[in-house]
Amino acid sequence: MPALGADMESGTLAEWLVKPGDRVKRGDVVAVVETQKGAIEVEIFEEGVISEFVPVGTEVPVGSVLAYVGGGAGPRAAAAPPIPKPPTIPPPKPSAPPLITAAPPSAAAPSAAVKITPVARRRAAELGIDATALKGTGVDGSVTLADVEAAAPAAPPAPAAPKPRAGFDPAEMRKAIAAAMVRAKREIPHYYLSHTIDLGAALAWLEHFNAAQAVPQRLLPAALLLKASALALREVPQLNGTCTDGVFRQGDGIHAGWAISLRGGGLVAPAIRDADQRPLADLMAAMRDLVQRARSGGLRASELSSPTVTVTSLGERGAESVTAIIYPPQVAIIGFGTILTRPWVVDGAVVARPVVTVSLAADHRVTDGHIGARLLSTIEHLLQEPATL
Repeated sequence: MPALGADMESGTLAEWLVKPGDRVKRGDVVAVVETQKGAIEVEIFEEGVISEFVPVGTEVPVGSVLAYVGGGAGPRAAAAPPIPKPPTIPPPKPSAPPLITAAPPSAAAPSAAVKITPVARRRAAELGIDATALKGTGVDGSVTLADVEAAAPAAPPAPAAPKPRAGFDPAEMRKAIAAAMVRAKREIPHYYLSHTIDLGAALAWLEHFNAAQAVPQRLLPAALLLKASALALREVPQLNGTCTDGVFRQGDGIHAGWAISLRGGGLVAPAIRDADQRPLADLMAAMRDLVQRARSGGLRASELSSPTVTVTSLGERGAESVTAIIYPPQVAIIGFGTILTRPWVVDGAVVARPVVTVSLAADHRVTDGHIGARLLSTIEHLLQEPATL
């Protein structure tokens, strides 16, 4: 069971998308797990053949075994609790002759003998039905399986197999967010910085770029802000990574968690992997895809477990700036307020310019304000040269 957040302790197996004997490879989606953040698709990171797995509906602690993979991959999570095996079903008994004669209820009434097929006789015994009381519709009036089933009392419908939730439970998500934020404020010594940036050059370039694009391919300012943040983290890698037990580990790439607000309340920040290496059009497509899947319940476990930094933008929400809380075990979160028109001094004259306030919350165990200020300054420099993004 993967850890899908600092606050997650367990998840419930909602659906298997594979069966024993199926061959899987790295990246295949094999299961759906229900968490406080909704139904999450679980990918596999081994190649081989699925041999057995925990039953649907099982609550599995983080780090415990979900399934075994053989064929070169070898069983994993040997220390986890054993997977319950299904009961062995005995093979069917050899077929009896096509028809037998059931003994009448009373030896004194031989004329009451009834012909019945073996399968009908067994089924009648299972259901507690007196076969001698049935009128057969088979050959020579023999009682058939259909006759027995027709006489059986209506059985209650079998319980439906658990299905993954289409959405999420806002109350449970709120608990998850609260738990993570309480931990962050308790364990992480935050420091905060903010800086206001002139976006005149960036928005002018964006307008020119979008004029040549079809509407679905046009970029939003958020794509520029995210790309600038990712590129800045190349220059200031001390803020891209995680801190566990006081030890900083730099990320193996710049995997930016993009904060997404969900309808009905709640927040998730799935990762856009290698955000610094993606062209702007690809980055915009990835952002749109994440928003759509986050709000329809289609996120993957790897997207929630791999962010090395979080970026949040309030877009058109109306707040000039955001003072964010770090999501552990990350060491930084970058926030952008709403783009506003403000008086700005350009070449000694006061003019109206579009500006945005960028903020940083960072972990004082890992860096100091000097490093944080370098990051904000680098973001500003990149946004003044939008063609280089």
